[in-house]
Amino acid sequence: MGYTVGDVLAERTVHLTRESLVRYAGASGDFNPIHYRDDVAASVGLPGVLAHGMLTMGIASSVVVAALDPATRILDYGVRFTKPVVVDPDEGADVTVVATVGAVDDESARIDLKVTFGETTVLVKAQLRVAV
Repeated sequence: MGYTVGDVLAERTVHLTRESLVRYAGASGDFNPIHYRDDVAASVGLPGVLAHGMLTMGIASSVVVAALDPATRILDYGVRFTKPVVVDPDEGADVTVVATVGAVDDESARIDLKVTFGETTVLVKAQLRVAV
């Protein structure tokens, strides 16, 4: 696969529900009640039940991985968390990921991820590096 700076490799919106959070908690073993109990989230000053940070990070990388050739080697992946994804009990939450080629050299391509919840950027410096 050839990479050109500025090309959008993938874009997807993933809808999360409270059920999504319970399923992720079961898979990850992270049963912190801020991810499923409104009263606990409120008691620690949160705006509501939050999606797991690692779930958000995993969703972001999965959008890129699905768009890559299966033989592509991922060299590095990192993010910084800035804002939480609040999952409404009725409406859920939509997380949108846009993956754009940010840089290319002889050995690798950097794919920049824009990850948003509504108008809010939830991950910054979200970058995945692949071998070329």
